[in-house]
Amino acid sequence: MSIKVIIMDVDGTLTNSQKIVTPKTKEALLKVQEKGVILILASGRPTSGLRDLAKELEMDKHNGLLVCYNGSKVVDCQTEEVLFNQALTVEEAKAVLEHMKKFDRVRPMIDKDDYMYVTNVYDNYIQFNGKPFNVMEYESRGGKFKLCEVDDLAEFVDFPLNKILTTSDPEYLQAHYQEMEAPFKDTLSCMFTGPFYFEFTAQGIDKAKALDTVLKPMGYKQEEMMAFGDGHNDASMVQYAGIGIAMANAVDDLKAIADDVTLSHDEDGIAAAIYKYMPEIK
Repeated sequence: MSIKVIIMDVDGTLTNSQKIVTPKTKEALLKVQEKGVILILASGRPTSGLRDLAKELEMDKHNGLLVCYNGSKVVDCQTEEVLFNQALTVEEAKAVLEHMKKFDRVRPMIDKDDYMYVTNVYDNYIQFNGKPFNVMEYESRGGKFKLCEVDDLAEFVDFPLNKILTTSDPEYLQAHYQEMEAPFKDTLSCMFTGPFYFEFTAQGIDKAKALDTVLKPMGYKQEEMMAFGDGHNDASMVQYAGIGIAMANAVDDLKAIADDVTLSHDEDGIAAAIYKYMPEIK
């Protein structure tokens, strides 16, 4: 059966180490859309952090979709219609943010409209790969947010959140994530989305659920889908799609469950797999 849907994680998958889509990968993705294949960006990023990439790939002209916040929201690129949305309740969000106060080196980040809210805009560096890394600048720039400081996030939140993002040094998160998720393990989805990111979303939320909820009513079958990823939060969609592909730079757990492993995000891995499984595109 032919591929009708291509689903891609963004950071570490679609974009290379410089956070750009390489010309060869872009060319392949433009070609498949001309053949009627729809593209889906499925990322932990907010909607605002995906729009520029979608426009660059001309997804707004070819019925593309954005799966945002690790699957808690799905948006139609062309119409901007929200096709699926399952956020944390205000009560759930307050409980998580209150609990995070027990971990002095964890910085929660939440967003609403044009702003990303934190408790201290100057406490913005973590240690990553042995170097200081300005994680708040990285996240706010990636999501196209302005930074805003509030004294107490738990008290401030009076609106549903698609996700709560927390960050710290990778070693600290590894040592404390079980304590961080303990009160919510049976009521929310809690997961690593990168070595320095641990996130909270509504219960049962992941990329596969979002895809299944939206694509099945459209008439698409799992065997008609190809999915690419590199991280732990890509596991559900890589298993869900008929052809699930891990990047060469993916975590070992993802490679173990994938149907295939392609080249890295710095070696046009998506393009290589497209030409392998869809030789007619070349």
